[in-house]
Amino acid sequence: MEYPFNTLYEIAQHQAKKRGGKTALFVDEAKIRYRDILQKADTLAAVLAEQGVKRGDRVALFLRNSPEFVYAIFAVSKLGAILVPVNTFLKADELSYILEDSGASVLMASAIHAKVVDASNASEVCSSVFWEGDIENTGENDIRFDDVWEQHAQVPYQAGKLDDTAVLIYTSGTTGKPKGAMLSNRNILSNADSGRQTIRVTHRDRVIVFLPMFHSFTFTIGVILPLYIGASIVIIKSLQPFSNIFKQTLMKRVTIFFGVPDVYNALARAKLPWYFMWFNRIRAFISGAAPLQPKTLDAMAQKFKRATLLEGYGLSEASPAVCINTFEKQKAGSVGTALPGYEMKIVDEHMNELPHGEIGDIIVRGENVMQGYWKRPEATAETIVNGWLLTGDMGYMDEEGFLFIVDRKKDLIISKGINIYPREIEDAIDSHPHVKASAVVGIFDEKSGEIPIAYVELEEEVEALDEAGLKTHLQSQLANFKLPKQIHVIEELPKNATGKVLKRVLKEQLAKAEVADQSAD
Repeated sequence: MEYPFNTLYEIAQHQAKKRGGKTALFVDEAKIRYRDILQKADTLAAVLAEQGVKRGDRVALFLRNSPEFVYAIFAVSKLGAILVPVNTFLKADELSYILEDSGASVLMASAIHAKVVDASNASEVCSSVFWEGDIENTGENDIRFDDVWEQHAQVPYQAGKLDDTAVLIYTSGTTGKPKGAMLSNRNILSNADSGRQTIRVTHRDRVIVFLPMFHSFTFTIGVILPLYIGASIVIIKSLQPFSNIFKQTLMKRVTIFFGVPDVYNALARAKLPWYFMWFNRIRAFISGAAPLQPKTLDAMAQKFKRATLLEGYGLSEASPAVCINTFEKQKAGSVGTALPGYEMKIVDEHMNELPHGEIGDIIVRGENVMQGYWKRPEATAETIVNGWLLTGDMGYMDEEGFLFIVDRKKDLIISKGINIYPREIEDAIDSHPHVKASAVVGIFDEKSGEIPIAYVELEEEVEALDEAGLKTHLQSQLANFKLPKQIHVIEELPKNATGKVLKRVLKEQLAKAEVADQSAD
């Protein structure tokens, strides 16, 4: 496929020239034009170059939703460096691992995350830390964004290629530490253009971004796509108060609304004021990250008759969008058909394609498929086979090519649109001296989508679990969203003949207990 740009930076160049005076970003009461974005990106690139950043270097972002996040995307691209967006819900040890694994030479962080950054290895791994927001104490290697904008230096554009690695998105498997998915300019531009065609985004649209920009879905579809086409973005820095999202949607005349199922569950139940329902200009609601409940789809259709709710599916390794329902046709329970230019198949364990309606492994092929995992050739070879990306998810397709996801092959838990990996939680639990073994499973939760539940097998000499002590132990190692919502002590974990824990049995026990509780009520 042909693309109008070779790198992300060229998006900023093009839009500044074509529609420089147009508002690209709405942030609270501020309006930032396309020419402003290019100017700030150029200035930031020059300061980064002074810090020694060059082609191929990694620049990590631990930033909240902000204009600085957008400037950083284009500044890093201008130098031919690689952007590393990091989940801002992570704790210090988790941030430290990503900084070290990626070899990031510079970190850009928001002041509201200073405690986590200060407790991490950032000062040892990175030569400098750029701060967004009001930071109280700074050292000799700290740089305030406010000071950056006073600079007037310039640096030439390091013209890049479509297949240069542009972004490292860290994802985590159930079998180890997080892995960096290497996404090229081609990967991201391909996904943005396919999204443009399907969602029919034009330069007249206004998109609201309140989901975290570090998330691959928000990064590509919520940020890059609107800027790619010359639309406008309404940036929401914080989810609190939630009412501000509706206020900004109305005041800024938002036309495309990106969300996750728990947001739409809340919208479906909320009693919105008549003037919001009458005056909002939303034409499309886009949902990803987890399945929508049929009752939510029905309620949204009844409530917002002028807008269409489109449910889709993707994963970081696919840049991330793979498929979506279309304006022409939506099917409840389905995540839609493949985006333009991409292929999906359902295969058996030998990679043989299965007939329509038969459940198997979901595989994907197209220019959205990542280049591979950063410094992990073995994992790459296991995940990309003959150009096909093995998603690790299972599902089936109907005769019209609509995909239905039925299960997650690796026991992935998705809570409020964020991936939670049981193995990481289990490792943290198992490191407690009183714990012999553990298993973590996800169960359905109406508010969050799924929540993690832990089963713990105690050491023989331990008579009872100090649950408060275990929770404190876990809080020091895991982000809050990864903490198990329930901890059950079990005499012995169910295992097969090879010693593998049978999580299916645990889920069945939970289901029976829930039925028993409902019967008792």
